[in-house]
This record gives sequence, structure tokens and C-alpha cells, in this order.
Amino acid sequence: MLEPSHNNELPAIPGKRYFTIGEVAELCAVKAHVLRYWEQEFPQLAPVKRRGNRRYYQRSDVLTIRQIRSLLYDQGYTIGGAKQKLAGQEQKEDASQYKQLIRQMITELEEVLDVLSHPLNPK
Repeated sequence: MLEPSHNNELPAIPGKRYFTIGEVAELCAVKAHVLRYWEQEFPQLAPVKRRGNRRYYQRSDVLTIRQIRSLLYDQGYTIGGAKQKLAGQEQKEDASQYKQLIRQMITELEEVLDVLSHPLNPK
């Protein structure tokens, strides 16, 4: 995410479900046209579009935008480099989720095996 030193520069994200493009522009300190451009460049950004093609961003979108902003403006990545960095992070998150799911399945299977190997005593 953002470097700890940059957290104070951006305003806190309110506890809303959806944000307009103007609100997100203020929360992330970028202009609206930059957000529209980043939507084209980063597949991770896909705000909900409603009536009149209005964009509504969720909290996760705002966090992703802040991460992109940090990569581009603070850490000096190019658009291509930022794409690769974000894609690599997604793969790591997916791998850790799969590992967690496999551990959970193993635990459940061991519990089933324990139940099957120790049948209930009839009364």
C-alpha cells in the first residue's frame, strides 16, 4: 500500500459504500481524467457504472488507486512497471488464498477421517 510516511498526506476514507469520481479524485489527490485513464491501463480498476455512465467506486477501488498513485508518483514506477507490480501482488494473494483453502480442506478431511475411524457407540 502506501508508504507509512505518505499516509498523512491523503485524507481518511469515509465509511461509505460507493464514491463518485470527484470524491475519489479528492481522496487520492489525482484529477478525474487521470482516474479514467488509469481505468484503461489497470484491469484491477473497474468501477460500477450506472445511469448515464456514472462511475461509482468502492472502498477497495480507492485503496487500489492509492496504491497505483504511490507506485507512480512516490516510488517512480512507470505505468508498465506498476502493472507488473500489481499483477505480481495479485498472484501472491491468490497463491496464499489457495494455500489457506487447502489447509482448511486437509483439516476438515482429517476430522472426517477421525469420525469414521471412531464409530459412535450405540446406546
